[in-house]
Amino acid sequence: MTRERPVHDAHHARPSHWIVGPGAVGRLLAMHLARQVPVTLIGRREPPARLTLTTPEDEREIRALPGATLETLPPIPPATIHLTTKAHGAEEAVAALANRLPGETPLVLWQNGFGVQESLTRAWPGPVLCASTTEGAYVDDAPATDGEGDHGMRHGVVHAGHGRTVIGHLDGAYRELAEPLAHTLSVAGLPCEAVADIRVRLWHKLAVNAAINPLVARFRIRNGQLRDRPFRPMVEAVIDELVTIMAAEDIPAPPDGWSALVWGVVEATANNRASMLQDVLAGRRTEADAILGPLLHTARRHALPCPHLEALQAGD
Repeated sequence: MTRERPVHDAHHARPSHWIVGPGAVGRLLAMHLARQVPVTLIGRREPPARLTLTTPEDEREIRALPGATLETLPPIPPATIHLTTKAHGAEEAVAALANRLPGETPLVLWQNGFGVQESLTRAWPGPVLCASTTEGAYVDDAPATDGEGDHGMRHGVVHAGHGRTVIGHLDGAYRELAEPLAHTLSVAGLPCEAVADIRVRLWHKLAVNAAINPLVARFRIRNGQLRDRPFRPMVEAVIDELVTIMAAEDIPAPPDGWSALVWGVVEATANNRASMLQDVLAGRRTEADAILGPLLHTARRHALPCPHLEALQAGD
């Protein structure tokens, strides 16, 4: 049964956080962080004034959030900016922010793939942290009921599966920023750890995304359905290619191995509609290039055959 969870506003004397990109991850982050700190949700268009969070336990939390666009940014700069746009929109969003904020403003990148992290870490004048999360979430917009929406629509996010988040600088710097932020996220209900090896963790997340997202998007299924035939052998074939690529690139395997990592995420997010599937269903550009591109580039550099990954990129 769905229950309403009471909402307690954050103490607004605390440093504010801007979340740029009101998609699934942005909404999930906003709803959790707003329990602890003032949050402003920023999009290319005006974001929803109220959001509904549905938890994995089927509880619902409704919260009003300040919103803005990239053209109408709040006058007071934030303590931290979280960039939750798609990878292909990240650099454009950062360009819109760059000349309008103090140069020392920390930027946190939440993108899938492994490409914009390198370029934006070099380009942004202030500290840049990268985040990698296995939290499962998808946008849930529907006609409003019981007065819970705006203009006849309810704008929401479903937290479809609990995960964990790691955060850090590509070269292990800025621990003094990463550790308090990880604590804030954890207290807000998104377990997070500050790590010195975020570069390795991003490669791990890249492998997970490559094994899950293109297949669920192609067949329009939820993550958990990958455990069944005919999809399970397809996932295993991709994992075999990933193992070879990661070894050639000297990326350390996760403690329990690559297969356990992928299937663990599938299990934890079984009810989730992966981000690439959400994009396909909405007719939006996907992050296939951001996820598969770095792996294919690495495979070619090492002269490794990867027919399954190539077929996924080609849409076969």
